Amino acid sequence: MKPVNIFALTRTGKSKSIRRLEKQMSERNYPLRVKEWETEGLRILSEKLFETTGEYEKLYFYYSFQIPRLGKEFDLLQITEERVINIELKSGEVSDEKVRNQLRLNRQYLAMLGKTIHSYTFISSENRLVRLTKGGRLVKAQWEELGNDLKEKAECYTKEVEALFREDKYLISPLTDPDRFLRRDYFLTSQQRDIRGKILKSIAEAQGLFQGFTGLPGTGKTLLLYDIAMQLSKYEKVCVLHFGTFPSELRRLNALLKRIDFYFCRKEESKEELYQKLSGYSAICVDEGHRMYPEAISWLAEYAGEQHIPVIFSYDLEEAICPAERDRNPAADIERLPGYVKYRLTNRIRTNSELSSFVQTMMQTSRGCWRKEFHSVSVTYANDPAEAEVFLENFQKNGYVFIDSDKAFCKEFERVVMLVEESFYYDAEGYLRAQNEPGSESAVRTLFHGLCRAKSGLAIVIRDNEAVLEKVLEILQGRE
Repeated sequence: MKPVNIFALTRTGKSKSIRRLEKQMSERNYPLRVKEWETEGLRILSEKLFETTGEYEKLYFYYSFQIPRLGKEFDLLQITEERVINIELKSGEVSDEKVRNQLRLNRQYLAMLGKTIHSYTFISSENRLVRLTKGGRLVKAQWEELGNDLKEKAECYTKEVEALFREDKYLISPLTDPDRFLRRDYFLTSQQRDIRGKILKSIAEAQGLFQGFTGLPGTGKTLLLYDIAMQLSKYEKVCVLHFGTFPSELRRLNALLKRIDFYFCRKEESKEELYQKLSGYSAICVDEGHRMYPEAISWLAEYAGEQHIPVIFSYDLEEAICPAERDRNPAADIERLPGYVKYRLTNRIRTNSELSSFVQTMMQTSRGCWRKEFHSVSVTYANDPAEAEVFLENFQKNGYVFIDSDKAFCKEFERVVMLVEESFYYDAEGYLRAQNEPGSESAVRTLFHGLCRAKSGLAIVIRDNEAVLEKVLEILQGRE
């Protein structure tokens, strides 16, 4: 998306024409839905600024820009090497508090650019211009002030604005980035905020004990759960039960975040041990719920029912895995709890759509989500363990993290490499299957969760398995 000259954009008075002009000027992939009041407000603003500055070229702005995957939108942004000008447009009556809160929130999002931020709101129905001071107060602004800001000699940024707002600067994992989480240096997507609001409201109104959310790996479940725990801990004593692994980052959170207690739950724990952990808490959050064992779900439900304590679950969606490969299905047990309320996160915020499509299709080739190109996926074939080791070591030297067990399933990595051995095969329904050792966890399940840890790149080393190689190449290149 490129900036547009708002004076040139608004010389026509028709909303439809403005919408089509904006698409052409900004090189946007889709037309905006521009309302008539927005058109009029933008026209008045542009004429005022042209009159004030006398310089047509100073009126280039990114119009109605939305941060990718976050859903956060700005009406007008102008960016130079040292400063950002943000102007929000209002038409009807709006309280100063709402205007101030919006500009403050905008400033938080823009702060990651590391530039001086000038924040304004123009209320067209009142012909009123206001600005946010450095101290966060809302004051009346003069057009000359805004005009002087625009007259800065530095050249404006005119390239694709999305490149400045990478989502990984806003969206974090508390386990991978514990320091940023503790500083509250993160943002939730609109979908995450909506789910959080509904869950907190339900708890405040005592509407039910059991609720939670699911979604594919990379949809921000852990961040949402820990943020909810933070909100609850302002008024309640809260604990987080973690059923994955117990990395050093989790221990760090437990040591530094005194308002919340984090517990690692082992499969061997008894009912008494679990009850001892839960004693004295007013709310319980469960992370990695898809790795819970049946007894723990039953004991937790029993305890919560006896003590009338709300429980919030977070667990991965495993629909892509063959049902027979899910040696147990904790998600189904969770969702059968009395009065359980389920939410589903659908936006992949840390994994690109290309990798998501590949992993889903690899797990079940009959899903029908074939793409034409997979530039972020590498595949290598090895005839024996020695060759496989050579390839794995080479990928690791090039920045890939080798995942061969569940030890890293609660963390994300930029690039991941995994081994697909000769025990894997595709069944008649197109599901990826494996001949598992008796009593061991499904190798397909392990592969799925490992592949889903990658944020930007995947590598697969296939060992002595021509049939699976052919199918994976078919996914990557299409059928011959």
